[in-house]
Amino acid sequence: MSPRAPRAVLFDRDGTLVLDVPYNGDPALVQPVPQAAEALARLRAAGIPTAVVTNQSGIARGLLTRADADACHTRLAELVGPLGPVMVCEHGPDDGCACRKPAPGLVLQAAAALGVAPQDCAVVGDIGADVGAALAAGARPVLVPTAVTRQEEVDAAPDVAPDLLAALDLLGVPA
Repeated sequence: MSPRAPRAVLFDRDGTLVLDVPYNGDPALVQPVPQAAEALARLRAAGIPTAVVTNQSGIARGLLTRADADACHTRLAELVGPLGPVMVCEHGPDDGCACRKPAPGLVLQAAAALGVAPQDCAVVGDIGADVGAALAAGARPVLVPTAVTRQEEVDAAPDVAPDLLAALDLLGVPA
């Protein structure tokens, strides 16, 4: 028996939906990962809303502006289709905010924006901070490792999938 599909799926951006370009503020450099468009289309077809939850400390560091980050989100949506709400933590690692993953703030904000309880959401990401934010908010994490994911993050993740479509399979999202 497959698991009950989540009522919403929240995605990390860099390394999960797009190839990671550190501190990217240039929409021309936005390149979706393989399967990003297909995964989002599958969720839309199943009637499962999505959102993006992304740490963008480059804003706090002065390496890009919020407008730059928003332009990258607009470009991503042009390439893969609607993303749903995009929740951005603009703080640096030492700012002590409640939104920077692994804190739960972005997940809680996205769930509220979608009108879904956090425990009815899944969070798909590529590093331990994504898993930590999901767990802290009461959501279900699925780790999709990349070359930068540390082995201890993989070992600690409750669910691991090799790619985005496998993550949706694991979550019970209809194909």
